[in-house]
Amino acid sequence: MDGSRGLSVPPCSAPLLPPLKAVVGCLLHLTVVVIAVLFSVGKNTIKRKDSSTTSKVQGPRNGPVTCEQNGPRPLTIHPERLKDFVEEEYLNGDLTTWEMKVVEPPEEQLKESAEPVAPKTRKPSVRPKNEFLRFEDISAAAFKTQNGVQKTPCMYSRISKQYGVDIYLKKEFLQYTGSVKERGVLYLLTSLNQDQQRKGVIVASDSNFAMAAAFHASELQIPVFVIMSAGTSPSRVRMCRDYGAMVILFGPTARDAQSHARQLAQENGYLYVEEEDSAGYLAGLGTVGLEIYEQVPNLDAVIFPAGGQCGLLAGSATALKHLNPKISVIGVECEKFPVVQQSLKTGHCLTEHDYVTHPLYGELGGPSFGANTLKLAKKHVDQVISVREEDVLLAMLRLLEYERATADAEGAMGLAAIIADAIPDLKGKRVAVVVCSGNLPLPLLRHCLDRALVLDHRVCKFSVVLTDFPGEISKLLETIGREEARVLDMQKENIFLNTDLFTLEVTCLVETRDKPHTTQLRNALTEKYSTLKWIEQGRQ
Repeated sequence: MDGSRGLSVPPCSAPLLPPLKAVVGCLLHLTVVVIAVLFSVGKNTIKRKDSSTTSKVQGPRNGPVTCEQNGPRPLTIHPERLKDFVEEEYLNGDLTTWEMKVVEPPEEQLKESAEPVAPKTRKPSVRPKNEFLRFEDISAAAFKTQNGVQKTPCMYSRISKQYGVDIYLKKEFLQYTGSVKERGVLYLLTSLNQDQQRKGVIVASDSNFAMAAAFHASELQIPVFVIMSAGTSPSRVRMCRDYGAMVILFGPTARDAQSHARQLAQENGYLYVEEEDSAGYLAGLGTVGLEIYEQVPNLDAVIFPAGGQCGLLAGSATALKHLNPKISVIGVECEKFPVVQQSLKTGHCLTEHDYVTHPLYGELGGPSFGANTLKLAKKHVDQVISVREEDVLLAMLRLLEYERATADAEGAMGLAAIIADAIPDLKGKRVAVVVCSGNLPLPLLRHCLDRALVLDHRVCKFSVVLTDFPGEISKLLETIGREEARVLDMQKENIFLNTDLFTLEVTCLVETRDKPHTTQLRNALTEKYSTLKWIEQGRQ
């Protein structure tokens, strides 16, 4: 009995073993589950961090790339800060300062003379220039700038019936800044790399090129500075500022403004942009030739302005001759400044390193007429002719009357060749004439139109000596009225005369319909007044 009791197990211990095993198993299973959950949560957290970092750097796979260049750009700098740019750089909102940390050297090094350290200089950005223009460059420029510039119309003109030529006017003055130079400027700016666009561009001119650069650089969010001379027309200054450029007036002449602009570009890393004969700029201008070929079928000739628009002539001639070598390409310039004609005769550009500036014709020559332009003109331009200034003014008048176009001298140059009958071979043919620009200050435009009316024999001036008695002036006015002429101005003088005491000299400014009407009025006055003096100012 005692041995059996010592070897027996208590009756209550046997049923406790199965529940204990179940509890231990459950704890082990829960531990494994918790570890698995914690591992998965940590892995997802790491993935989220990696994905967020990647999205910040690379952007969404199917969406636009998000970077600094796509966001809004800060405002450009103010001209007051230009004087501080030697010590610090403040451009596009990024302020970078340079600090010098002095570390005390050992005494042995103090005895040695330190070698002078050359100051850090910034190299101006330079664009590579292609040697020669290709048709592929013009096609690429047309594709790249198709949404940035206007595809201007090339329409049949009512002037055609007056001169016996089927004239189609390519109205480039309808561009936003009123000039064809927008095409070349836009292609130049879009071809810049991001670093150059971030730093900004600087221009030293008051021409149509400067206004085109001011507008398109602002549209592309590129900081743009325009340096003009102090004598620039206030309207030009206001227009460039309205387009979004930072305009700075410096120096009495254009040469002073150019040297100051180059200095600022050297110090601050801007890209100095000027009208040049690079393949990129000529390709943008050459898109005019592509559009003319598409808009007017069966063309016989195309007339372009030369001189200040020699880049337009060379670039468009390249496109037209590639598409149809039978089309005659003609350049026209003023006989007072035959820059292109003389350069073609001598074989080199006479004004490549110097500007010829005229208040009516703008900038002639300069870097825009270089070796590249001269080669293209020799190869593709059939002839270059010159016209008188009187014909240019009459062309401006015809464009305003028949087409309601306020063209400037460069824009009216092509039509002036037809008015002067300088190209008789074009009679009865289909000819496109490029009206390239329409930017002319209002006082100068008014002066040109007044002069054109005189040249067209529609405004005449004469003087007559009358007796100083009542009713004499009224009789003169009655004679003018019977001839259906209109008196614009009248002046009388009775003191500074070499005639009798009771005489006076009356000077009249009269408007007529045309040259035959003026001749009729002159004959009527000659029959009645022997003292008539007719002031000849019209075109012979």
